[in-house]
Amino acid sequence: MLQRTRRRCESTAMGAIVLDLRPGVGIGPFTLGMPICEAFSQIQQQPNIYDVVHVKYIDEEPLKLDIVISFPDHGFHLRFDPWSQRLRLIEVFDVKRLQMRYATSLIGGPSSLATFLAVYALFGPTFAGIYDKDREVYTLFYPGLSFAFPIPTQYKDCCHDVEGSLMNKALAPPLPSGDLYMEEVHAKLGEELWFTVGGQHIPFGASPQDVWTEFGRPCGIHQKQVDQMVIHSTSDLRPQTTLWGDYFYNYFTRGLDILFDGKTHKIKKFVLHTNFPGHADFNSYVKCNFIIYSSNVGAHFEEGNASKNCITPSTKWEQVKEILGDCGRAAIQTQGSINNPFGSTFVYGYQNVAFEVMKNGYIATVTLFHS
Repeated sequence: MLQRTRRRCESTAMGAIVLDLRPGVGIGPFTLGMPICEAFSQIQQQPNIYDVVHVKYIDEEPLKLDIVISFPDHGFHLRFDPWSQRLRLIEVFDVKRLQMRYATSLIGGPSSLATFLAVYALFGPTFAGIYDKDREVYTLFYPGLSFAFPIPTQYKDCCHDVEGSLMNKALAPPLPSGDLYMEEVHAKLGEELWFTVGGQHIPFGASPQDVWTEFGRPCGIHQKQVDQMVIHSTSDLRPQTTLWGDYFYNYFTRGLDILFDGKTHKIKKFVLHTNFPGHADFNSYVKCNFIIYSSNVGAHFEEGNASKNCITPSTKWEQVKEILGDCGRAAIQTQGSINNPFGSTFVYGYQNVAFEVMKNGYIATVTLFHS
């Protein structure tokens, strides 16, 4: 399991914070169901409080287990579903390091011991917890919240080991109706994008005015100085200098970039981001929940209409080759920075599409273009 550590401010005293506790809702600024990008935003707004932050995930299989944001000095974890990247569980693993405010009562921290009886008395009865005999830990569960209590060896016979864990069954609450987060984005190669919640159809050749009308103001706009994907477009024989006027509209909250031709001001490319941990752009974009149909597949744009011949953010590179065929050698992409700790990625080009693939075989970005 790979672990990434945020910077530390030595002036912050360990366990010196008080967070409001809302069982079934959240703790402090962290609310069940929030996307991981919002959690990072809260952390960045209060760097003197959340000064030591660990991000944990499985590098080889990032969809296998939770993405965990851990606060070791404050004794709690945030567990995010690896596919939706939404907060599904808050785990307080050291009640001595975190003081919690519930209604008018304080519990936990170095001055107010949060014993099993104290937690039970404050939050009320719940169903029986789970004892892990290997770790000698008893976990008590409330909606969206768990407390882990170490059990002294002399008392372990009083607890019964239970297989399975309610922690693995906790789900993020459903999104509100009409919420745009993780909406399905359908694409048929060489044609258009269709957004299932908003109902927008954005074809190649659309203008900036068309995009503003459908999506509103972009989160950012920047010039594209070097077009690394031009090597995959055999029909574009213009000199490199004529491409310098191309520019991107960045929609970070949709996991999408749109590239416009600098001369015609028409859409020439879409870039879709998977936001996997282990990529240099992690947390720069919300995950784009795309479904890509190859040009030889008859696609009906309906929500949930994904088949084995479609490519999604969960599709690994070997599966892509089974769908589209082998495309030969990759171009190596270094992200252009010596400070990138994740290493290079590999870009594979087909007609109308290019895939940036991480070393673990998962797709980092998909670039759609019209040959």
